[in-house]
Amino acid sequence: MFRADTLAASDWRPHLGAWPEAGGTSFRVWAPGRKHVELVLNPGLPSPRRHDLTLAGDGTFTGSVPDAAAGAAYAYMLDGDGPFPDPASRFQPQGVHGPSAIVDPHAYRWSDQAWRGVPLREAIIYELHVGTFTPAGTFAGVVERLPYLAELGVTVIELMPVADFPGLRNWGYDGVSLFAPSRAYGVPDDLRRLVDTAHSLGLAVLLDVVYNHFGPDGAYHSTFSPFYLSARHQTPWGAAVNLDGDGAALVREFFIENALHWLHEYHIDGLRLDATHGLIDDSPRHLVAEIAARVRASIPDRTVLLIAEDDRNLATIVRPPEDGGWGLDAVWADDLHHHVRRLSAGDRDGYYEDYSSSLTDIATTIRQGWFYRGQFSAYQGKPRGTDPVGVPLERMVVCLQNHDQIGNRPFGERLNHQIEPALFRALSALLLCLPETPLLFMGQEWAASTPFLFFTDHHAALGRLVTEGRRAEFSRFTAFADPVTRTRIPDPQASSTFEASRLAWDERRKAPHAGVLELYRALLRLRRTETALQPGERCEVVEIDATCLALTRGSGPDMLLLVLSVGTSRRIDLDRWRSVAPTGRWKAVLTTEEYRFQEAQGSGKPGAALESAIELNGGLDGGPADGPAVTFHRPAAVMLRAV
Repeated sequence: MFRADTLAASDWRPHLGAWPEAGGTSFRVWAPGRKHVELVLNPGLPSPRRHDLTLAGDGTFTGSVPDAAAGAAYAYMLDGDGPFPDPASRFQPQGVHGPSAIVDPHAYRWSDQAWRGVPLREAIIYELHVGTFTPAGTFAGVVERLPYLAELGVTVIELMPVADFPGLRNWGYDGVSLFAPSRAYGVPDDLRRLVDTAHSLGLAVLLDVVYNHFGPDGAYHSTFSPFYLSARHQTPWGAAVNLDGDGAALVREFFIENALHWLHEYHIDGLRLDATHGLIDDSPRHLVAEIAARVRASIPDRTVLLIAEDDRNLATIVRPPEDGGWGLDAVWADDLHHHVRRLSAGDRDGYYEDYSSSLTDIATTIRQGWFYRGQFSAYQGKPRGTDPVGVPLERMVVCLQNHDQIGNRPFGERLNHQIEPALFRALSALLLCLPETPLLFMGQEWAASTPFLFFTDHHAALGRLVTEGRRAEFSRFTAFADPVTRTRIPDPQASSTFEASRLAWDERRKAPHAGVLELYRALLRLRRTETALQPGERCEVVEIDATCLALTRGSGPDMLLLVLSVGTSRRIDLDRWRSVAPTGRWKAVLTTEEYRFQEAQGSGKPGAALESAIELNGGLDGGPADGPAVTFHRPAAVMLRAV
């Protein structure tokens, strides 16, 4: 059976695909049941060259071609049918239906030899979509913005899937050429340059990968092997990937090798594994656990972060193997997001029916990492979740918004489009003071005006089905019960839908966006520099009343107190925290209502509290010790230090 070598990065050699070597290129493709597999060099040209490949005992066909060089096009003929692109192709310059291209992963000259990665405890994740992050919509466009991200204060960028997909516009979850960076974003070395440059600036790069299904157009895997899809399991995308049936061993190796290839050939710092609840695996060892073990063995000398997206709230995912866990570093924990949306924007359709607007429930979620620990879910019609006791809170990735929670809305509305600016600023402060690992979605840091819509670029027949399905999906929502109303939902296939989702970078310099950006810079600076805000530091969170929440982080002289109000006209006495501030005196570190966080840079009174929104009374900033209090006149948050 073929198996990717677990060697040092410099010795990495995969077993699938085309691999340049001294004097030529070796080829290997898995095609069990086929009798005759031919390699076709330069298919489509007047005189293509054909080479018979040799069948190995594991159903793979192999061969070496002495003069096949990087850049050459190739494809496979299967028992006379074809030509078909390589399922393990490293590049598809003519699209997912065209011939594959030989890529030499050693041609790029890396400069990151001293790079060792970013540990989870230092991770502040920034999720972005390559095609809409910049005007260029390319890997090179992202490179130009990397200094901005480093200056902003995030430490990890997470790329939405880049594996090649049909057409030129896609979120990435319709990927079919899973080893090939999309030609819509550039060439493979452009992605390598992105990672290399990020490392030079102290930024780690995570990549979102999709192993739970293949896209609906251009997936040739089942043409080569009947074993890629399960005969027993189904998912929302159709037949599940076969991880536990006949022939599953080599299917598993395909995905494991894919994971290792991104980490070795592109120096990627970790993977976000999409929808692991869709990986149905009854094997003794789950595929995700095996990926984690193989990655750790293959790359022992630098930090590699493995993060799952999984809606089941399974503590097993992030428990270590010695405790029966899968050994991942972290998991997306959406319960906090859902409670916050219910509280701030009033969402109640779909899975939001399982959540409340209660600050008590939000406090519980912060303390536990997630809310559902086995309670009955009305939306799912069954119990959901497990007890995360003992799991460090930094293993939970939390957010106010991400690509799903924005893009799966009918009009791609961001949270800041639907709630008042003061509340958005206050919730942003809460997010970046939590003991969990925070994730920002591109443009969140300046309250971007642009939506993030669902977009595709499929052929006409499939595109019509996608458009119809997208609109039908919202028919169960009260606001879209009327079919006429549903026609207002943007067409995923329209290029205008994609263009509307591009960030408008110039707005970040203008009010009110510039003020929000300044707030995020200040919060991220505190997140990195304050001992109290580091993972593992003491965290206590209490609901003061129906509109106010208090969060204490750290202890002793490093302790910080964040008081959050989501309502109006409320005075919060601070005497209840006298045990941690024996003198009764407090110093304001930051309030979300400072002029600088509301106005364009350079205007207003930097550092001054906006008296009409929030008052800092007695015992604050060196004032009288009697009756220290914070008075809120609208939603806001204030961070205090005992003095």
